[in-house]
Parts: sequence; structure tokens; C-alpha cells
Amino acid sequence: MEYFDKKHPGYYISTDREKMDAMLIHQYLSKESYWSPGIPLAIVEKSIRNSLCFGIFDSQGQVGFARIVSDCATFAYLADVFILEKHRGQGLSKWLMEVIVSHPDLQGLRRWMLGTLDAHRLYEKFGFMPLANPARFMERHFPDVYQNKVS
Repeated sequence: MEYFDKKHPGYYISTDREKMDAMLIHQYLSKESYWSPGIPLAIVEKSIRNSLCFGIFDSQGQVGFARIVSDCATFAYLADVFILEKHRGQGLSKWLMEVIVSHPDLQGLRRWMLGTLDAHRLYEKFGFMPLANPARFMERHFPDVYQNKVS
């Protein structure tokens, strides 16, 4: 699917996995993100293959990305959201979120989740809030899993 918006001329959003620029996504995630430093390219490629992906593009190529891990029935996890720095400040992240939460395969879900260090205000606009009962949730977390691996 492709999405166009009058408020963002020159940009479009696509869910076509074949259009996702794995090298650009890998570059951002491995070198610029706080959540996946050092992530190998093979892992990024696998995550794209196994997720519902949303890419933002202009005439030069991909400028943003997000992916959803979901069964498309009950649960969705939002991950790897970014807009390249030179394209920030234009409302692209809000538009991206609008497209994601309105995607037909993601309607009627019981729970959406995400993790963020610094974008709470963005996600609150789309109904995300701190866990109501964090004691119910557990995790297995391996923050150094990508260290010392060849990409």
C-alpha cells in the first residue's frame, strides 16, 4: 500500500517490503539509534521480512521507517521508528503514526506496545500510555546481544 498526504508534498509512505532500504535502515539502527547499536545487517533484513513495515520516501529514497510485529488479530509491537535528521520537524513522524494506527490489518487489536526513551509525547497522541499494571509484564532483555558480532 502507498499513502500520500497533501500536508507532506514530495513524500509518501509505503508498506511494500521490497522498497525498504535495508542498508539505510541498518545504518541508522546500528550507528544512530540508542536501542540497537551494532545490530547486524542480517538481523535487520530478517526483521524486515518478518514484520509489517512502513517506509517514508521522497524523490531521493527512504527517509524514515517503522515496523510492527503482530499477529494482526490481538497484539502489535511498534519498533524501530525513525525519521532521518534532515527530514525531522515536518510532521512526518505524526503522519507515519497516523498511517500505522489506521492500517486495516491492525484494527481491533487488544493491545499495542512499544518501548521509548524520549518520544513519549508523540506516542501519547496516538493513545499510548505507561503500563497500567507493570507488575504483570516481564521481559528477557539482552542489551549487548549485537556486540562483537560481524554485520
